[in-house]
Amino acid sequence: MSYSDTELMVVKAAQELRDGDSVLVGIGIPNLAANLAKRTHAPDLRMIYESGTIDSDPSSLPLSIGDPVLASGAASIESLHGGFNYYLQAGRIDAGFLGGAQVDKHGNINSTVIGDYDDPDVRLPGSGGACEIASNVERTIITTSHQRQRFPEEVDFVTSPGFIDGEGGREKHGLQGGGPAAVITDMAVMGFQNEEMVVESIHPGVDREDVQEATGWDIKFAGDVDETEPPTEDELRLIRDELDPDGVYL
Repeated sequence: MSYSDTELMVVKAAQELRDGDSVLVGIGIPNLAANLAKRTHAPDLRMIYESGTIDSDPSSLPLSIGDPVLASGAASIESLHGGFNYYLQAGRIDAGFLGGAQVDKHGNINSTVIGDYDDPDVRLPGSGGACEIASNVERTIITTSHQRQRFPEEVDFVTSPGFIDGEGGREKHGLQGGGPAAVITDMAVMGFQNEEMVVESIHPGVDREDVQEATGWDIKFAGDVDETEPPTEDELRLIRDELDPDGVYL
């Protein structure tokens, strides 16, 4: 059964979530991934949205973090301040999804500027809640397309910290969260060893040279790099027929 790069990314992102996790969900691929995980292997997943809905159980696909469908089945509704203060900064959230314009080899994310901060080539939206998420959740899951300009060896600006400058970087800066656990792109799935990004599986139809060409440093490959398992028919049915039948995100 054929599938798109986006559908494969959704499935792999969903598989990073564990039953019983609390997860800060975004919109787009993270939204589909969290809701897919809850309908498959993680029925006790607790979804939290930045708008303050705690343990959401939406009956249909939310179109934004403020969609009323998130509130109707939630266990609790907090203010934005309460959600970040009592849950995120208190260390009560297991996982969080992030993306950005650049991701470097230590999992640092840039969503602030491209180029020099004082005279940038491009001014980007900035952090929003991303820095707080990257600093405080137990593990960060990054989803992004795989292009050389998105994967420099060092980001132009650290908006959301990964492992900073390598081993011990987070501890040195007093960050309580565990840091990035996975980077999922339209080419591969990467993890981290010794606080540096490592390719763990490569998607069907992609080879090592493709991944290296799309990466701005000499990226490491795990000793047993596998071909990424494709989505199952049931996963695709859930995504296409139940989660996003109108193709809003796909």
